[in-house]
Amino acid sequence: MYRFYLTAFALLLLPPFSGASIAEALSGYAAAEFRLFTSKPAFPEQDTSTLPPSLALEPEYLYEWNDGNDRLTVVPFLRVDAADDERTHADLRELNWLHIGSNWDLRIGLGKVFWGVTESRHLVDIINQTDFVENIDGEDKLGQPMVNLNLLRDWGSLRLFVLPGFRERTFSGREGRFRSALPVDTSRVVFESSAEQKHTDLALRWSHSVGDWDIGLAHFWGTSRNPRLQIALDASGQPVLSPHYDIIHQTSLDLQATKGSWLWKLEAISKDGKGGRFAAMVAGFEYTFYNVLGTGADLGILSEYLYDGRDEQAPATPFDDDIFLGARVALNDSDNTQLLIGAVIDRKNLSKLFSIEANRRIGDRWVVEFESRIFANVSFSDILFGQREDEFLQLRLKRFF
Repeated sequence: MYRFYLTAFALLLLPPFSGASIAEALSGYAAAEFRLFTSKPAFPEQDTSTLPPSLALEPEYLYEWNDGNDRLTVVPFLRVDAADDERTHADLRELNWLHIGSNWDLRIGLGKVFWGVTESRHLVDIINQTDFVENIDGEDKLGQPMVNLNLLRDWGSLRLFVLPGFRERTFSGREGRFRSALPVDTSRVVFESSAEQKHTDLALRWSHSVGDWDIGLAHFWGTSRNPRLQIALDASGQPVLSPHYDIIHQTSLDLQATKGSWLWKLEAISKDGKGGRFAAMVAGFEYTFYNVLGTGADLGILSEYLYDGRDEQAPATPFDDDIFLGARVALNDSDNTQLLIGAVIDRKNLSKLFSIEANRRIGDRWVVEFESRIFANVSFSDILFGQREDEFLQLRLKRFF
């Protein structure tokens, strides 16, 4: 409900759509997606379809006026999935007004913000909630109600956020893939704050570039985007997992240094919530070989170490002591062909998660994307054990307009 109040407030602040240099544009994409699951599901309630299709639509409408200093952005999203009712959903990714001043800007409404530099895990990215039914990589996000003031100075950029209203994480349903042995029942949600979804979160971030270094320092106070999952009973008395959302403080640092062909990367956090304060980090590098063998293609080699010091009371994570190894290929051709392959390896139990992502443009308006996730040697104690049979090959065909 908060997002409707905030959006209405934002629209009331808009000046009349008049003045010089008015411009508007409609763009976006429609997509057909097919997932081939190579194994039978691990649990009897799950859908047994091996190639369940789905359709997605994400248009984007931009309206600019006042010589481009004011902008209205509208980005709705719709997914219809044949196998999992929970994956069939709609969202407003963005619905906001942006005003640009001489050395400041202000955004009000639903928006998306990304922080982070590492490849294998985005520790510091905390403003938006994860749309987990879209993809298990955590990179798809729900729109977040916000008032965002950005101050641009010689000493860096200071970004202030007031976040009135909380979005719950989406989870696969009982019939869907990528779930634990017990399904998550979002009707059993519990909040630490008595304000529940109406809690107002606060965040600020300072960022600056100094020579070869890009630096970001942030603090967040509010409802954790990552819930603890605890056993409960649903309405029929069946065991399920209940999401518990705690109030947290998170201080974060992200660094990236560009040294010739080297990119050195770090994301680190100190988080205080359920279970006390703990630290976590992702650190590594990417080295790029340019114009490999005179082909014009670039090859990047990636390596990162993932550490997480949380205890058992905090939300569980599979990335407590892991190594990520990967490679990125860019052919630099007219069709923008790209490939990213990688593996996360648990140093304790040797569980492995392999991933492949590739895309290529076809003509002016079409893009074909390939994605795969493969689980290997997943330990019973690993949080990914419930998804051990959910290896898949995915083909997505997008048409942009």
